[in-house]
Amino acid sequence: MKKIAGISLLLLSLTACVAPQSIVTQPTSARSQAAVTTGSNNGAIFQAGTAKMLFEEPVARRIGDIVVVTIEENLTAANKANSSTNRNGSLSLEGSADLPYMPSILSRLFDAQADLSSTNTFAGKGETNSTNTFRGSIAVTVTDVFANGNLAIGGEKQVVVNGYNNVVRFTGVINPNDIKAGNTISSTRVADARIEQVGQGAIGDANTMGWMQRFFLSVWPF
Repeated sequence: MKKIAGISLLLLSLTACVAPQSIVTQPTSARSQAAVTTGSNNGAIFQAGTAKMLFEEPVARRIGDIVVVTIEENLTAANKANSSTNRNGSLSLEGSADLPYMPSILSRLFDAQADLSSTNTFAGKGETNSTNTFRGSIAVTVTDVFANGNLAIGGEKQVVVNGYNNVVRFTGVINPNDIKAGNTISSTRVADARIEQVGQGAIGDANTMGWMQRFFLSVWPF
C-alpha cells in the first residue's frame, strides 16, 4: 500500500512539473532540397537555369525562400454580464375550533393558524477585459507549397542577452499575392498563424510557479 501511495505521489509530482506544450506544430525550417542541375553553358546570353525577370522583384515562391513577417497583433476582448432573479412565495393555514363531533380539548388542539412566506433573491455581475499587443518582425522560410499556390511558412528566432534566452516562433499560411516589396508581409495577412514567445532564464524562472505549488494546485479539490 505504501508503494502504491509513493508511486501515485511521484506521478502527480511529475505531472505538475510538465512544461507547457508549444502551440507551434508546423515545421519552423525548410527541408533540404536537392540541388537543381543546370545544363551546360552553351555560350549564349540567355541561360534557362539562371534566368531572372528584368522588371520584376523576386518574390518568395519556392521552398527555402525567405519572407519577413511584420508582427502587428492587437487583440482586445471584453465581456460583461448581469443577472438577477427574484422569487416570492406565501402560504396561510387556518383551522376552526368549531369542529363537529369533537370534544372541546381536541377542538382546541386542532385550532391552528400559520402564515408562511419565503423570499429568494439573487444578483450576479461579471466583467472581463483583456488587451494584448505583440509587435516585432521575424524572417521565416517557405516550408511547403500548396497546389493552389499558397505557401506554408515557418521560422524561429533566438536572442540571448545576459543569459536570458528569448525565443520567438512563427508559422502560418500566406498568399504570395499578399507579399509586399522586399518580401515582407503583415502577420494580419497570415492564415492559421501560430505565434509563440517563450522566455528562458532567470526572468522566466521568476515568472514561473514552483513545482511544489503546481503539484498542490493540481490535486487541491477546492
